[in-house]
Amino acid sequence: MYAYSDIDKKILGQRVVQFRGQMERFLKGELAPSEFLPLRLQNGLYIQRHAPMLRLAVPYGLLSSKQLRMLAHVARHYDKGYGHVTTRQNIQFMWPRLAEVPSALADLSTVGMHSIQTSGNCVRNTTTDQFAGVSADELIDPRPYCEIIRQWSTFHPEFAFLPRKFKIAVNGAEADRAAILIHDIALELTKNAAGEVGYRVFVGGGLGRTPCIAALIREFLPEKHLLTYLEAIIRTYNLLGRRDNKHKARIKILVKALGPEAFAEKVEQEWAQVKDGPATLTEQEINRIKQHFTLPPYKSFDDSAVTAQLVQQMASDKAFANWMNRNVKPHKQAGYRIVTLSLKPTGVVPGDVTDKQFDAIADLADEYSFGEARTTHFQNIVLADIEGERLYELWQKIKPLGFATPNIGTLNDIICCPGGSYCALANAKSIPVAEAIQRKFDDLDYLYDLGDIELNISGCMNACGHHHVGNIGILGVDKKGAEFYQISLGGDSGKHAALGDILGPSFSQDDVPEVIGKILDVYIENRIEGESFIETYRRIGIDQFKERAYA
Repeated sequence: MYAYSDIDKKILGQRVVQFRGQMERFLKGELAPSEFLPLRLQNGLYIQRHAPMLRLAVPYGLLSSKQLRMLAHVARHYDKGYGHVTTRQNIQFMWPRLAEVPSALADLSTVGMHSIQTSGNCVRNTTTDQFAGVSADELIDPRPYCEIIRQWSTFHPEFAFLPRKFKIAVNGAEADRAAILIHDIALELTKNAAGEVGYRVFVGGGLGRTPCIAALIREFLPEKHLLTYLEAIIRTYNLLGRRDNKHKARIKILVKALGPEAFAEKVEQEWAQVKDGPATLTEQEINRIKQHFTLPPYKSFDDSAVTAQLVQQMASDKAFANWMNRNVKPHKQAGYRIVTLSLKPTGVVPGDVTDKQFDAIADLADEYSFGEARTTHFQNIVLADIEGERLYELWQKIKPLGFATPNIGTLNDIICCPGGSYCALANAKSIPVAEAIQRKFDDLDYLYDLGDIELNISGCMNACGHHHVGNIGILGVDKKGAEFYQISLGGDSGKHAALGDILGPSFSQDDVPEVIGKILDVYIENRIEGESFIETYRRIGIDQFKERAYA
């Protein structure tokens, strides 16, 4: 992973000193709340329903064991003993004491962590596939390109005050595990007929009040032009995006108003002015960044022998077999596997990690995965480089730590925002709904029979839980002061990204698990052998689901 240079460290140190001074002036009454607002947002500090919330950047989801131990330290000393993994691969602390935030940031800066550009109308944390660099279906490793974007966008003076927040995601695999098409800019790494590396460029994705799937505006962008083309896109948005109404200020509104073709023409016109400018990437610079993402010292294994051992262990231990089938994925290196640590045991807030668990993950990373872990936009943690021969040993270690729930990809691997339990913007609580669904559908055999289903819950229209693109989406709404829940079906965050269709009128909190049960019954009754929930929905449509839900 990228190691921060002396220049990076100096910038972080200066940022902490600057913000400490701003905080002291605010607490003394020398800065009005309205004056302090943009300053704290530029440092990832929100004021939530009960307390401040501090959002830390985790660039493209990579964490070292040192950083994990620092997160444990921050959780213990500055919060209530836990942190939260977000749908943008960041870490949030929900209960920091306001006056101590600069000290927390000072401690974090010693391991290269910060909250820069995790809020505000700027280019936010770039995200990617949690299996980047190791997945068997990967075409090109996206991590170096994410790092190039991070270095270019951090403190970029022209893009510090955009009309609205701005998010970029990059994918380099056949599958899209990064939900790139719901981002302002989506980059899909590819190769042309000559074998040259480049990008398919999509623009205008986003959720919230006006959900949109990003539109393709360039079929192939040569590798060296990454930054100049991004500059042209964002400059076009900065010039033409609305600033009079924050609900209509995202780039998706501009793309929709102009149309993708007209927007692409304006970008091309802008790009012509900077195409071969100083931001053009050289082969030397690309290779410099790539050197930070070289292969770790893998051992040589006979993969067939490793597989045979695992098959035997699975045959003798059904619980281990369940975990292997759900939480372990193929690796491009022979003899290795990718492991997802589930942060979704029933009764725990999806995505929450305690201080002791942060320390435990650090220890696991050091012992099993070259000192590295990854956050996922599904709110779990990945250990990417596990020797297949040690999987049974690892599984036994993580069971008492709460990471071995064999539910990855199932109905109970729920994406869930903090909702009304914490967020001042939320219309309804989302965490109790997630737990009620997990408790109702707790039979593993039933879950495995259902197959892969993405169920996403948001507490308000801001869609931090990505409910629009859940196969089953749940949105908290307010009805005359009471909390109700609107259900949508048919959303998809992958290569065939789609927005869900609203089922109909909303339901009370107590009714939601029962309604989900009725929806699943329709799927079971109508599916063709081997057909997933989303495939069945696309084939039969919404009517039968609606009829059963409201019967």
